[in-house]
Amino acid sequence: MYTSFLRGWPGVGVLLLRLALSCGLLANAVDGLADPSQSEVPVRFLETVTAALLVFGLWTPIAGVLVALIQLGTILTATAAFDPLLLRAAVGLSLTFLGPGAWSLDARLYGRRRVEIKSPHHN
Repeated sequence: MYTSFLRGWPGVGVLLLRLALSCGLLANAVDGLADPSQSEVPVRFLETVTAALLVFGLWTPIAGVLVALIQLGTILTATAAFDPLLLRAAVGLSLTFLGPGAWSLDARLYGRRRVEIKSPHHN
């Protein structure tokens, strides 16, 4: 999906975005599980799994879209302040568009590969 994975300072910035978003998701999930209702448990579990994917940088485009959908869904159903939810949704979408960065499992598994094609005339 990505032609390159951000390296250097931009890569550090994307890593920090992933980690900050993961921390916010985990804090929200733990806070929600402290006083769970039956309807919140699957959402909190999904937040936890999504946060883990973002920490490791695995399936980042899918995780970013999931974050946005979860947060926007929570905005529609919750009575709490929606500012942090909207911010998490925006960061999730941003990571979807920017990619996971060079320090991620996505970069290791799906990053650029060098393929050498040898001529059949040279042995």
